Amino acid sequence: MTGVLGRANPLVLVALGLGGLVGSLAVRDVTTGVVTLGAYLAAGTLLLPRGAGPAARYLTVVVGGLSVAWSAWLLGGHDLAVALVAGLRVAVLALPGVAVAPLVDPSALADQLGQRLRLPARFVVGVAAALHRFESLGQVWEQADRARRSRGFGPGPGPLERGRHAASVTFAVLVATLRDATSMAVAMDARGFAGAHARTWAEPAPWTRLDGGVLALGVVGTVLPYALAVLV
Repeated sequence: MTGVLGRANPLVLVALGLGGLVGSLAVRDVTTGVVTLGAYLAAGTLLLPRGAGPAARYLTVVVGGLSVAWSAWLLGGHDLAVALVAGLRVAVLALPGVAVAPLVDPSALADQLGQRLRLPARFVVGVAAALHRFESLGQVWEQADRARRSRGFGPGPGPLERGRHAASVTFAVLVATLRDATSMAVAMDARGFAGAHARTWAEPAPWTRLDGGVLALGVVGTVLPYALAVLV
């Protein structure tokens, strides 16, 4: 995958997402929020690989920021500054994580968690399996939807019927997910994950200079709003 962040360590990508959470706590005025958000957008434009994940995911940041700003405006005495700060804080919090989420490979992340952070193998494999299953939830939903339609239980024309159909499909997806989780837990226990304390890993978990540079840049992005809050 081209792009600096496309070649970065998954642990670094997770750290970038958490850095947005920490940095958002310092967004307490409009200037700090605008400059921080602009810096994040500029860094993403330069470092993110093209075509990495659906562009529609950024709508969640926009919708979240606008909805929080609107609520703050209604409940904050119609103060525009308070509303802008609230919306910018949400955007600063969510944008890094939303941007790098499609770049995190579950298997590579599991290798890093097990070999770098020395986390328990059972936990690491469980996290990797859960992330892989999360990626396939859309396919499970489509299968459940097609199964109900083929049996003549498709949604009706009204919103109430469509709501009932969505609820039934959601319940079917939940049941399928719980069944798969049970099968996975039994399989992991059968392979000795419950009592094993030392395990080998098939793939290496390297740490490169690129990872160190991206992590340093992420630290700068996390500290930036705090520095701006002091200067402003």
